[in-house]
Amino acid sequence: MRKALKWAGIGLGGLIALLILAAIVVYAWSEIILRRDFSAAAETLPAVSPAEKAAAPRLARVLGCLGCHGEGLKGKLMFDAPGVARVFAPNVTEVASKASDQQLAAGIRQGIGHDGRGLFIMPSPMYSRLTDRETAALVAWIRSLPRADGQTRGLSAGPLGRLGLVMGSFPSGPERVAEYRSEVPIVLGPEHEAARHLAATACSECHGPALMGGSVGPDEKTPDLRIAAGYDPAQFRTLMRTGRPPTGRDLGLMTTVSKQDFSHLTDAEIDSLHAYLVARAKRLGG
Repeated sequence: MRKALKWAGIGLGGLIALLILAAIVVYAWSEIILRRDFSAAAETLPAVSPAEKAAAPRLARVLGCLGCHGEGLKGKLMFDAPGVARVFAPNVTEVASKASDQQLAAGIRQGIGHDGRGLFIMPSPMYSRLTDRETAALVAWIRSLPRADGQTRGLSAGPLGRLGLVMGSFPSGPERVAEYRSEVPIVLGPEHEAARHLAATACSECHGPALMGGSVGPDEKTPDLRIAAGYDPAQFRTLMRTGRPPTGRDLGLMTTVSKQDFSHLTDAEIDSLHAYLVARAKRLGG
């Protein structure tokens, strides 16, 4: 009996040692991933007109910049899942005081921070589709904001989050940009191009690079946007402004994003987006 207990103790001790070793390896490997440096490509930032600069704040709202970073881009807690991660969208005015225009643009479109590290959560893959002029206008607008006090903390990964990083479940922005540049919403002619661009830069983070559907969490899948063909123009306007379908059902993240971001779209933009999505559904057979 004593011998059996002795061997059981040795086995348990060995198992505990292996678990500790595995935890150390996961932590070290995840730190390498979090601290990985990327080289940003040069950004083209043309001089923007006063009208383009004036339009930038609304563009930033539609794109969800203020939804994550808060009013004045002062930063705020945007995600908190115990054991997974605690994510603060940083104070952009503080970041801008340390970053060049090139670095700000790389953060927006390439997912690379001013320190060279890859950004997580930041929807740079979707923003990689912004035009040079849109990006330059956003950078100019950021520069116009007063520097404000606010948090600058970023991502703090928990054990499950670190395991996810090691397993490739949470790729960084730079790693996903290529996917978004190669897989794009279908082109349906010049009459739909502005709406296609809007869908590509405002909808694809949740609905996938080509709008075929995606995932915003382990338990929340998003539909292919062929679903929009089931709405008439008035219903689609209501959806985009309130996040509510004709049934009045709460659509979770869509309801939140519609109220805080998409409600800033004009009627003409919403109608053109609906026309594009209906045409897309017809082309794809939905």
